This record gives sequence, structure tokens and C-alpha cells, in this order.
Amino acid sequence: MTFSVTILGSNSAVPTIARNPSSQLLNINEQLFLIDCAEGTQIQLKKSRIKSQRINNIFISHLHGDHYYGLIGLMTSLHLFGRTKELIIFANSELENIINIQLEASKTKLCYPVVFHSLSYKEPKIIYEDRKIIIKSFALNHSVPTCGFLFTIKNRERGIKKEIITELNIPVSEIINIKNGKDYVDENGKRYKNSYLTKEPIPPCSYAYCSDTGYFEDIIPVIKNVDTLYHEATFMEDRIQNANEKLHSTAIQAANIAKKANAGKLIIGHYSARYKDLQPILSEAKSVFENSFAAEDGKVFDIENY
Repeated sequence: MTFSVTILGSNSAVPTIARNPSSQLLNINEQLFLIDCAEGTQIQLKKSRIKSQRINNIFISHLHGDHYYGLIGLMTSLHLFGRTKELIIFANSELENIINIQLEASKTKLCYPVVFHSLSYKEPKIIYEDRKIIIKSFALNHSVPTCGFLFTIKNRERGIKKEIITELNIPVSEIINIKNGKDYVDENGKRYKNSYLTKEPIPPCSYAYCSDTGYFEDIIPVIKNVDTLYHEATFMEDRIQNANEKLHSTAIQAANIAKKANAGKLIIGHYSARYKDLQPILSEAKSVFENSFAAEDGKVFDIENY
């Protein structure tokens, strides 16, 4: 199963030649989820050869422009491409009015339906669920209401040992029962234990996206044992006062959250434009949490069990 995240934008408010503001594309078994949509996101999607028409769900963490200014452009491009399938947007309730004003001003009537789901900034909340995936929102600590998102692949069925199924000539009608944990009894009454016929399922796998936030230990119980954590790291430690005042985080603070949450891997991003070289900021994160990586535009990270 594919479970990966493509970094479309890794910078904070001001873009640079090398780095766009925040946006990511999460691929869960070829189901695509867009997380934040800064200006330039469409271009980044094209550079990564991702077809925007395949995106059906968009998650906007908060209403600072560097996280949603690209949304109206993407939506109108989808309109021009002739999209008919509905687009679902999870965001602050005010975003619907913002989008409608922009559409009205440009006299644009979208040729596809848009469904807005308002985020809650109180308790963690399940906002999306299907047979394989569950997505939860949770509050962060920023200057405007802001949500993080936890994407989890659910417990999967036990895997069938195909060679044994073939050898025993087990009928297809029995496969579902075997996957659900039942033994198999053949026509002669011989019982085959489920553990003999199947292998352990792949354990649940998870990805947490923590955009703009000050150091906030309240999120630790929500993201505990997450396989891959993305956490903003706008500043290095010598600017911790700036981070505290603006409710952003340093690389070391992000690493401390990863360590206390027992994350498998940490990806830092949302860098201040002052940092041209990312190695020093990554080194600070690694000094606390060794399995840290720097988000860079266009880079793809596989999300794996740890």
C-alpha cells in the first residue's frame, strides 16, 4: 500500500526562489489528500506530476494566507478543466464566505459542487472516515484558530498465505471467513488453524501534520506513537523569543515534541525565509531527535511503521 507525503511548499509566510509556502500532498493507496494550499501550489503539483483533478479532499489548517491563498486559484482551474465531481474542504467556517466572495467578484459559477466542513478547535475530532482511513483534527497553539491533522490507516485484515490456499484448493467463498480469523475445515473434516493459513496484518500506520504552532505539549496524547510527524520549525534556537512571541516553534522544540510523543520519524518545515541553508536548523533538530529530516519542495517521504 502506498503511504507517502510530497512536500509542495516548505517555507513560512514569504516564498523564496527555492521554497514555496506551506502545502503537502498525502497519497494513501492512490487516494490523494491536499493539506494546506499556499500560493504556487498548482505549479508545485505540476512539477511533481500530480494531477489536481484526482484531489477530492482538501484540509486547510488555518486562515493565515500562506496556508490558503492558492486555494481559489486551484478551485477555478479545476472549473476550467471541466471538473464535475464534488470537492470537499475541511477548514475554518469563515473560509466558505471568503471563497464565495472571490467567486462572486469574478462572476464565476463553479461547474462542480463544493462541500465545506467546519473544523472544531476544542476536543480532537474525527472529521473523515472510510473503510481504510481515519482522519482526526486537533487544536494547535497559534495566533488564530489552527488545527493539526492525524491520518491513520486502520487495522488491516490478516494476510492470506496464497501458496497454502492454492495447495489446499480452498474455495474462494471461504477466503473472507479466513481473513476474519476463522479456521478452515475441508470436506474430509480436517481443520486447518487460521494461524497456519494467514500471516500477521500490517500494523496501522499514521502521519501527523502540525502546521503553525507554538511549543504545545497538549498535542502529545493525540499524536503518541505516530509513525511520521511533520512539525513546523520556523526558527533556530537563537530566536526562541521570536518563536514564543509569534506562537511558532524552533527546531529543537519540534524535536522535543517528536521525542516526547515517541514518533518514529520527524519532518521539520515552515522555515523562516532568513534561512538559506537548512543544514544548521536540521542539525539542531537532530541534536534532540536523531531521526529528523528537513522538508524540501518536491521531496517525497514514505510513511512507514517504526
